[in-house]
Amino acid sequence: MNIENLIIGRQPVLEALKAHQLIEKIIILQGTSGSQISRIKQLAKTLNIPIQELENRQFSEITPDANSQGIIAFIDSYHYVDIEDIISIAQKRSESPFILILDEIEDPHNLGALIRTAECAGVHGIIIPMHHTASVNATVTKTSAGATAHIAIARVTNIVQIMNELKKKGIWIVGTEISGDKSYIDQDYSGPLAIVIGNEGRGIRRLVKEKCDFLVRIPMRGKIESLNASVAGALVIFEALKDRNKSS
Repeated sequence: MNIENLIIGRQPVLEALKAHQLIEKIIILQGTSGSQISRIKQLAKTLNIPIQELENRQFSEITPDANSQGIIAFIDSYHYVDIEDIISIAQKRSESPFILILDEIEDPHNLGALIRTAECAGVHGIIIPMHHTASVNATVTKTSAGATAHIAIARVTNIVQIMNELKKKGIWIVGTEISGDKSYIDQDYSGPLAIVIGNEGRGIRRLVKEKCDFLVRIPMRGKIESLNASVAGALVIFEALKDRNKSS
C-alpha cells in the first residue's frame, strides 16, 4: 500500500475534510469515539464520503502506525501546484509574495513541521525539489497537523532555475546559512520574499546558496553548532512575518 495515499490521525483527516481534499473513503477503528470523530463523521456524510469501521486486526493490516488515533483516510496522490499558482495566491490576497523554499529536507517530520509553520505564518506556498527530499505522505501530513490541506506546495526538478524565475519577478531570496553575513534578526524581510532552508546535515547546496540575495545566520551560544531545520525555519519565518506585518 502506498503510504502517500493515506492520511493518518484525527486532526489531519479533519483538516483534509474541511479543505475539501479528494478523499475516497475513511476507515475508523471500531470503538473509536470523541468530538473529532463525531465531527469527521458529520463532514464525511455531508460530502458523501463513505466511512467503514474495522476491527483491530483488519485495521492494523492497513496501517501498523500506533499513533493512528483509530482513523485513516484514503486520498488521491498529493496534488502539487505550479509556481504560478503560488504567485496567484499572493495576488488574490493583495499581498507581496511570501514563499518558502526547502532545499532537500529529507526527514518527513521536519518537512511536516515546516509546512505547519509556513501555513500558520501565512506563507503563500512552498517549493521543494523533485529528488533527494521527503515527499508529502501520511507522515508529513500528520506531522503538519493537517496543514498540507491548506497550503500550496510545488515540486520542481531544478531549484536554481526556479530561483532565477522568482528573482525576475522581483522576489528577494534569503538563505539560512551558519556562515551568513548577518544575524537573522538584522535582515529586512519586507517586500516580495522567498526564504531558503537547507538540508538537515549539509545545509543549503552551493549553487542554491550562490543564488540567494542574502544569507543570514542564527547565532549559537551553546556547544551545538546548529538548530534542527524545522526550528531554524520557524525562527526565520516568524521574524519575516514580523517585518511584513510592520510594512502592511
